[in-house]
Amino acid sequence: MHMQQMGGQANQMNMNQNMINASQNKMMQSQQMQSQMNHGGHEVFDLHEVLDGMINVLDSYILVRTHVKDQELMDILERQYSFILDQYNITCECFQTGQDPSHPTKKYMMKQSNQITYGINPSQPKKPMQSMHEVSDQRIAVHMLGLIKSMATKITMSSLEATNPVVRRVLADTVPNYIEMAYEIFLYQNKLQQYQVPQLSPQDMSAMMQSYAPVMNQPIMQNRPMQ
Repeated sequence: MHMQQMGGQANQMNMNQNMINASQNKMMQSQQMQSQMNHGGHEVFDLHEVLDGMINVLDSYILVRTHVKDQELMDILERQYSFILDQYNITCECFQTGQDPSHPTKKYMMKQSNQITYGINPSQPKKPMQSMHEVSDQRIAVHMLGLIKSMATKITMSSLEATNPVVRRVLADTVPNYIEMAYEIFLYQNKLQQYQVPQLSPQDMSAMMQSYAPVMNQPIMQNRPMQ
């Protein structure tokens, strides 16, 4: 009789432990599901636009790569492709899980110097291509810059609509990198006089720069009396 009681108690303990384990597993699954579903409708649509845009950039870089002749432009294209592909992966990851991706957003490091040539020199008027024989490094650089600028705007707007805190942070951290990539392409173009930068006259420049003045003292914000 004593052995039967002990056996019954053991079975009851096993049943209780199984119920606890099942409850814990259900809770973990519920928490995981809540993380995955922690997205607003507008956010979901915007993330689709962002991810589709990243795919478009990556596909375009693959398509134009075989036409690049300048080794410096090729280096820019390959480094940016590698960075955007990694960013695409972690954006997919946090969007699908609602949790931190496998690694934080990396920082894009360009190789161009910050030296800019100002002024406008005469050049041939631009016009659309008529055949593939007109594909050139200059046209490819223009195309790359347009893609990156478009994505910088799209990611910025999407980060403002994101409700999931992880997705919002990943998008927000990505924006400076697209700005850096766009600036890198611009510096490459400017160095070759493909992207010329006009300036105002010294008098007009000075007048515009002196149009604002800083506030020296922080105003004291007093609480208004309750009505």
